[in-house]
Amino acid sequence: MKRILVERELTEEGPRRGSGAKPKKRSVTVNLAESPLSWLHSRGHLDDRLFDAGERLRADYERAQMGPSITMRWDPVRSKSTGDPGLTHSEIQIAAKDRFDAALRDAGKGLEDILWRVVCAGESLPAAERTLQWPARSGKLVLKLALERVADYYCIR
Repeated sequence: MKRILVERELTEEGPRRGSGAKPKKRSVTVNLAESPLSWLHSRGHLDDRLFDAGERLRADYERAQMGPSITMRWDPVRSKSTGDPGLTHSEIQIAAKDRFDAALRDAGKGLEDILWRVVCAGESLPAAERTLQWPARSGKLVLKLALERVADYYCIR
């Protein structure tokens, strides 16, 4: 996997304001190329089945070209065939969108948001929890439930 390492500031620590001393800063090295899903998997929070389900959902999302775009794309799109050499690019894109929509439908109402935010948009769990106004540390449990249903949809054992 590609690695893009950067230093990020975490918190300010040290004396309170007005004491004259400068606060100490803490930083951590972050891999920008690592998705939230792979982060959870590499630290044992998701098993292989749930990780594979999330990656399959993300692959369909990208193959369907549903991500945001800034401008019109005039360059020809190249995509790998999914096994059927007789399909055109448009047919591959439509089939991927149908699979993506069906997987979200099978996940159930209320679970699409966390799937889309974390798996497709690459949002961190804490950021998704804040945006959805959920209690802290609830996102992982809900994401696991959603990924279980997606794994069942994709028949991943």
